[in-house]
Amino acid sequence: MAAGLRIPARYRHDWALFADWCTATDHPALPASPEALALFLREHPAAPATQRRRVSAINTVHTRHGHPEPGRSETVRRRLDTARAARLDGLAELLHRKAAGLPTIGWPNGLFGRRDALLLTLAATGMPFARLARLRRGDIHLDAGTLVATTNGERFRLPPEPAAGESAAVGVYHRWAEVQAFLDAYPNTDLLAQHLTDPVEVEPVALTDRQARQPLLSPIDRWGHLPLMPQPMTAQSVASIVQEHLSGRVRARAPLPLRKQSGRNEGPTVRIESEIDLDPHYYERGVAARHHARDSLDGLGDVFDDIEARADALLEELLTVLDPT
Repeated sequence: MAAGLRIPARYRHDWALFADWCTATDHPALPASPEALALFLREHPAAPATQRRRVSAINTVHTRHGHPEPGRSETVRRRLDTARAARLDGLAELLHRKAAGLPTIGWPNGLFGRRDALLLTLAATGMPFARLARLRRGDIHLDAGTLVATTNGERFRLPPEPAAGESAAVGVYHRWAEVQAFLDAYPNTDLLAQHLTDPVEVEPVALTDRQARQPLLSPIDRWGHLPLMPQPMTAQSVASIVQEHLSGRVRARAPLPLRKQSGRNEGPTVRIESEIDLDPHYYERGVAARHHARDSLDGLGDVFDDIEARADALLEELLTVLDPT
């Protein structure tokens, strides 16, 4: 047992067993990864009550030393509760079937279908909805035909079927990643609509640091618009979409019309057929509007300074209340 660790007496035996196993298998005991703890439980079979006590001991030691509890991970929870694991496996099979039946082309159905397919596929891992909503683009990677999502230090894996060389989840991920890559290059909803109606190949490129930090799953409005500034979905939205697909109550979306476009050989473009005749007094009205705006906003800086001063004063009062010393 490592020197300096504060181990409650009732947990010392279980912690010593785990720490010795970690030393023998070259795994760090503190902090331990959820995968290591799950492997420890698999290699030390025991009654469910005994396993829960071991996990409680390991979690307590981690908490007392400022580390996250590895036993709260989905990987370990499945190991401790086989009945729950069986239910989740049945649910995962249904989620994968729902994801496979979603559209991948058409506007806007192809857009919603690609995002929701990845959402359902990740939900099939048992990942909590709050974590799923917080996933970033850089949290997903491929490992020998397996899709791996990493969140809060826990890895959720979607391996291929025994007879398959690559997980179906890989294709689901690639289709949504293609949408995001297209928007990286052409941030325009009309062009995306044309692409999903008549797809062209999009070359995958490595994510920049900024792109890797962007949300993996984004909200989409009824017209197919994604937020101008990347923002994640909420856990409530994720849960609602999963429930809608499971219950078969997904709202049908009518195809939306596309703008006319030019030839695709020169890259995605939008052709505007009609000419626009400007009012002869267009510029005079614009200049007058800007003069009016300047006069109306005169002194706005002083207003902002006053607001900032009041906010600072309120903050000082709040700090005084919280810490009167």
